[in-house]
Amino acid sequence: MSGPAKGRPEALFPLFADIETLPGVGPKSAKLLAMLRIEKPVDLIFTLPQSGIDRRKRASVQGADLPGVVTVEVTVSQHRPPARRGGAYRVTAEDAQTTFQIVFFRAHDEYLHKALPIGARRVVSGKVELFDGVAQMVHPDHMLPPAEAGDIPDFEPVYPLTAGLTQGAIRKAAAAALTRLPDLAEWIDPGQKRQEGWPDWAEAVRRAHAPESMADLGATHPARARLAYDELMAHQITLALARSQMKRSKGRASAGTGRLQARVLAALPYRATAAQTRAIAEIAADMAGGTRMNRLLQGDVGAGKTLVALNALLIAVEAGGQGVMMAPTEILARQHLEGLRPLAEAAGVVLEILTGRDKGAERRAKLEALKAGDIQILVGTHAVFQKDVEFNDLRLAVVDEQHRFGVRQRLELGRKGSAVDVLVMTATPIPRSLSLAQYGDMDISVLDEKPPGRKPIATALVNMARMDEVVEKLRRAIAEGRQAYWVCPLVDESEVSDLSSAEERFRRLRAALGEGRVGLVHGQMPPEDKDAAMAAFQRGETSVLVATTVIEVGVDVPNASIMVIERAESFGLAQLHQLRGRVGRGSAASTCLLMYQAPLSEGGERRLSTMRDTEDGFRIAEVDLEMRGAGDVIGTAQSGLPRFRIADLEGQTALMAVAQSDARKLLSDDPDLTGPRGQAARVLLWLMERDQAIRLISVG
Repeated sequence: MSGPAKGRPEALFPLFADIETLPGVGPKSAKLLAMLRIEKPVDLIFTLPQSGIDRRKRASVQGADLPGVVTVEVTVSQHRPPARRGGAYRVTAEDAQTTFQIVFFRAHDEYLHKALPIGARRVVSGKVELFDGVAQMVHPDHMLPPAEAGDIPDFEPVYPLTAGLTQGAIRKAAAAALTRLPDLAEWIDPGQKRQEGWPDWAEAVRRAHAPESMADLGATHPARARLAYDELMAHQITLALARSQMKRSKGRASAGTGRLQARVLAALPYRATAAQTRAIAEIAADMAGGTRMNRLLQGDVGAGKTLVALNALLIAVEAGGQGVMMAPTEILARQHLEGLRPLAEAAGVVLEILTGRDKGAERRAKLEALKAGDIQILVGTHAVFQKDVEFNDLRLAVVDEQHRFGVRQRLELGRKGSAVDVLVMTATPIPRSLSLAQYGDMDISVLDEKPPGRKPIATALVNMARMDEVVEKLRRAIAEGRQAYWVCPLVDESEVSDLSSAEERFRRLRAALGEGRVGLVHGQMPPEDKDAAMAAFQRGETSVLVATTVIEVGVDVPNASIMVIERAESFGLAQLHQLRGRVGRGSAASTCLLMYQAPLSEGGERRLSTMRDTEDGFRIAEVDLEMRGAGDVIGTAQSGLPRFRIADLEGQTALMAVAQSDARKLLSDDPDLTGPRGQAARVLLWLMERDQAIRLISVG
């Protein structure tokens, strides 16, 4: 959004001008600044110092904490030029208590005699280290006559740098950018601002760039906390706008009668958990309301999301409409079909599947039945989006696994029916801070308990050197009729080695366990072969399935009770948790063996021991977040998460939660952002370059 973007408030023009309009910034430094993603004055304003140097004046180097920066007044007593070319030039200096050396390399005599004349008093500031018991200051940062020493700050901010850029240059550029700060109307709730003791925006920026001690660099310092909150607030207003856009588009009230749901619950061999009952009630209330539902159903592996989803689909049917359940792959769509079929039969509901595989007359018949309303619940892949797929009265779309399904697809689905309610299911537990950041436009239901009868999975760490023992154990387990997954790592990024590692393991296990007992699934196989290998394993024709990670999402084989993960240290925590969740789905006690190559790195050890010690997906997700940081956990590129420059998602969850409720309240009080605080919030969105939000308001 460079150049004067249409509608940008005039007060912000100076901040969005070309970076070279700042004094002292030419084409060369502009190039270097661009490497730090600094392309206009506003970027400098949000690039805060990351540390600082204490330059308060001391009486002497003696007693200073060395190595460290010292600022001291000295008398210059001697110059010793280097004995040979390229040697050190030493200047002896005396402070109030001791003598030390100021050292230069490749320096000119003439320059040094001018800067440090013998007998003169100077204030010098720089890093002092001890060499053979003698204190030395190499290349001081400052050398000034006492009368000018006031120019040396007591505490000097240190900015992030890139090769070729000096602290002096970036400080000067930042100082120039600060002269352009406009006074902006306040967008933060006055009560919140008072309670936190936060300064006004421009004052906060100035203070954040002029720390007076290390304490001023902390995230909780009022100026920094306020600027972090501004970022989180802009992000949450964007999400809240998307949410109110969704809520504004008229929904249709789908009130269930409860008749079909009751039949399903009666047919279940166990009672629904409290978490399932709560989620079903939240969904029913949304669907019965007049606005569109946009809800995320978040549950750990095996928390029983399918039952909740089916209940939601039955509400749509009870209300006289249709429901669709979408899965990212054909294999998962078929599995949903298998999982839902017996329950749909108990309810007496017509259930069908539509995938890319349906062709010709069969496909035409399904489409006609769908259009006539004879098919009540459709399970499918993205084939459901095709132009010729028409519903009679689509009320609800349930979407499995958000990650492959962005906001655009959510809107596309909406076009298939008037005001379709949307329920997104994810089996990836997400820590609260991230779910607020990533799904802030949605309402969230969490399934945080497991249905009765799920047995814990015993997890053990095994050194790769004990491979033979593991294969022997496997042989015995297979003889007892058990089934196992064997997951091979993606060796490096090249598909070839990934393939060879899986094929090699497949050959060896086949030799050890018998020809027909072992199947293979990997990313390079044609989909038909993949499905055939999976199906043979599901039917129990093969006992061991060797696979690369294609099996991580959702495939269900109740008889599989052993999971071996080879080179487990090369997998991420979330992935390990998903893989382990493939077993423990039947009545047998299950085991997960994490095989590792010693020695383990510190991170590898922490990941594997976390897996051994807990099965709680939310706990695992918290550790994952601590270890990898927010951007990596959800893959910032596809998550639509902005790059926060000041706010820290992990450390400031509480601020994010306040920003969310504040943003939602602001929009419910002032939906078009036309009141005084709403107008100020618009300026905040321009300031933070939240283009998406700006488009939503101009449309809204």
